[in-house]
Amino acid sequence: MTWDEFCELHIPTPAAIVVEAYAGSGGLGTLYAAPVTVTPCVIEDTRRLVRVQTQDAAGAEQLSSTTVWAPLATTAPPDSRVTLPDGRVTRVLAASRVTAAGHDLPEHLELNLE
Repeated sequence: MTWDEFCELHIPTPAAIVVEAYAGSGGLGTLYAAPVTVTPCVIEDTRRLVRVQTQDAAGAEQLSSTTVWAPLATTAPPDSRVTLPDGRVTRVLAASRVTAAGHDLPEHLELNLE
């Protein structure tokens, strides 16, 4: 089962988000790719402690206020800018590929947002 098929069967009102993928930084500040609408998504506003990558090997923990489950093909590396359906603009703290591992849930991308 694909992510789209799963959402069609189990999510009555999937959400859409707008992602501006982080593309690095330059002389004028942070650079982002053009905005892309991503759907179908599932959004959960629940606080979680997540481990994020840092410049050193130790990493860090940050509080994520929103988790988004999106199609696996979504491009949203850490520091990407995300606009949620309510208009809130936030940033990707961590992005993880979730595999099916023999379960009925299809592969998808989990985004932990600020």
